[in-house]
Parts: sequence; structure tokens; C-alpha cells
Amino acid sequence: MLSRKHSTLSKILSYQVLIILIITVGFGLAGGQQAMLSSALGGIAAFIPNLYFALKIIKASGQPARKIVNSFYAGESGKLLLTAVLFVMIFKVPGIEILPLLVGYITALSVFWFALLIR
Repeated sequence: MLSRKHSTLSKILSYQVLIILIITVGFGLAGGQQAMLSSALGGIAAFIPNLYFALKIIKASGQPARKIVNSFYAGESGKLLLTAVLFVMIFKVPGIEILPLLVGYITALSVFWFALLIR
């Protein structure tokens, strides 16, 4: 069961990286270097917290239900905190463009939403 969950999480995270790359290249071609950077940072702001959460879930697999639930809450709390810290850091980068940043972020998050819909 762990390998199946691990495989599913790996696929989702891989698709997330792929989507981030596609959106980043698209903004790079359409809007230049600053739009490309902004989009990439938005994608990273979604990917890193999701990776953290996925690792927490994988680590908790096979544990008693109470520990799984605690890991879920700890993972989600850590994910929210990481997201906030990453956005604070991103907004300190000079010349960040909001639209590409948000498109990169939302597009990367949407991979998880579509994965849930497909399942």
C-alpha cells in the first residue's frame, strides 16, 4: 500500500513540476525574463509545501490511525507556514510581477485538484 501511495504522490509531484516548467517557459516567451522568474517562483511556492506535505503523509503510512491524523494536521500546518514564508521571501525579490506569480502558483496547485477529480 505504501508503494501505491508513494507512486501516486510521485506522479502528482512530477506532473506538478512539468506544469511549472511549461507555464514558466510560456511566460518567458510571452513576457520576458521577469515574467518567467515570477511564474517560476509562484510554482515553487506551491511545489515545496506540497512536497513537504507528501513526505509527511508517506512517513505516516502504516502507522496507527491517531498518528496518521496527527501527521496530516502537522503536514497541513507546515504546508501553510511554508507557503506564507515562501511568499514573504518572494515579495522581497525586486520586480516581481503579480499575474505570472499567481498563475504559476494556482496552476501548480491545480495539478492536485485535477488528480482528485480524475481519481
